[in-house]
Amino acid sequence: MKLDEIRAIAQQHGIKTSKTKKAELIRAIQNAEQNDQCFEAGKAGDCGQEACLWRGDCS
Repeated sequence: MKLDEIRAIAQQHGIKTSKTKKAELIRAIQNAEQNDQCFEAGKAGDCGQEACLWRGDCS
């Protein structure tokens, strides 16, 4: 997902997006949605969250 799309989602959650890296924004969104802040935590292969919005970018 492109950074502009991620910023738009973050803004919907009231998250400030200026000077924030992609991974930090995604984890902030995960936190705002009360999900595990697991983006780029090395769990993509065994997290079991196949429908995760961030799955394609996660490692």
